[in-house]
Amino acid sequence: MPAVPLSVVIITFNEERNISRCLEALGDVADEVIVVDSFSTDRTVEISQQHGARIIQHTFEGYVQQKNFATVQAQYDQVLQLDADEVLTEELRQSIRQAKNNWQGAGYTLARLTNYCGSWVRHGGWYPDRKLRLYDRRLGQWEGLLLHERYETQPGQLVEALNGDLLHYSYDSVEQHVAQLNRFTSIAAEELWLRGKRDVTLFHLLLKPIWKFVHGYFLRLGMLDGFAGLSIATISAWGVFLKFAKLRTRRPTTTV
Repeated sequence: MPAVPLSVVIITFNEERNISRCLEALGDVADEVIVVDSFSTDRTVEISQQHGARIIQHTFEGYVQQKNFATVQAQYDQVLQLDADEVLTEELRQSIRQAKNNWQGAGYTLARLTNYCGSWVRHGGWYPDRKLRLYDRRLGQWEGLLLHERYETQPGQLVEALNGDLLHYSYDSVEQHVAQLNRFTSIAAEELWLRGKRDVTLFHLLLKPIWKFVHGYFLRLGMLDGFAGLSIATISAWGVFLKFAKLRTRRPTTTV
């Protein structure tokens, strides 16, 4: 049985700092590379073109919509979806080659290993952080509302796990983490609002943030990751408070 051809799709916006590293690490696993860009104002498109990627410009309408759009643009049905700040290791590339040579079911999950401010994070619930990223697009689609998009296969489909890590270069600084947290908690609060969840109590504002810290730092052993583990647990707990505080103070949109 010949190897199935594979399309690699990446959605981008102002990723000149990351995109070259991501594309260079693809090796020989990709039979085509598509970068769906949301009209970047930096050198993302130029760098992607230098690496032979096909560029498609598309206005960003949400993570789910953008990833489904990118998947549809692929020439082949077997698709590997990556973010610009992710890098394949050699072990993972070998696993992908094996999957191409003996494709089974609807897709494969990849284990993400995250780099936080220069440190690799292996505890606190951040590893292995498996994501379904290698899939047969005929057997599923990206789903979700505004945040935490996920690829869902049709019921009863086989999904297997690949060996090897997908390196995720997340935050270079605490400032970067906090800035993204502020943006993501606004999106998360909006998503809760759209789901009809409007009641915010002391339980949400105090107890849930405390539990988030205790769970990540102590129960999931985030403490073993040193400063990175402490920073992640603390900022994550703050994020829970921010999400519910923003939901609590959100005002309904009025129409005349």
